[in-house]
Amino acid sequence: MTTQAHHTDHELVEAAAHVARTRCRGDNHTVAAAARARDGRIVTAVNAYHFTGGPCAELVLIGTAAAQGVYELDTIVAVGDRDRGVIPPCGRCRQVLLDYFPTLKVIVGNNAHARAVPIPDLLPESYVWADHQLDAEKTAS
Repeated sequence: MTTQAHHTDHELVEAAAHVARTRCRGDNHTVAAAARARDGRIVTAVNAYHFTGGPCAELVLIGTAAAQGVYELDTIVAVGDRDRGVIPPCGRCRQVLLDYFPTLKVIVGNNAHARAVPIPDLLPESYVWADHQLDAEKTAS
């Protein structure tokens, strides 16, 4: 896998870190996410942990963005509470992010090693479940 690194959006990382510091309290909310919309707006969210498998912060962010009329995201990052720093998306989130936003960049790594990578690089040979994905693959070829 060849990872194409892009400029890290430090403002976005700080937005997620701020939400993690100020809104993540207790065991129910332990991760914050921030995403930059194509129009420049920043949307934030926190996870909703539950023993039945509550949604990750990235998935909550997709719904929050839609509720605010944001349907095109450029870059996303997740940050853990207690100064855990940038957290890469789990496998489920990688698949959902790829399905919703196939051109999305995801910030991974930490501190000096943080970088933004295209979501397809984080999930090579992904599962294809929708016709629009097949059309996108044909266009990319």
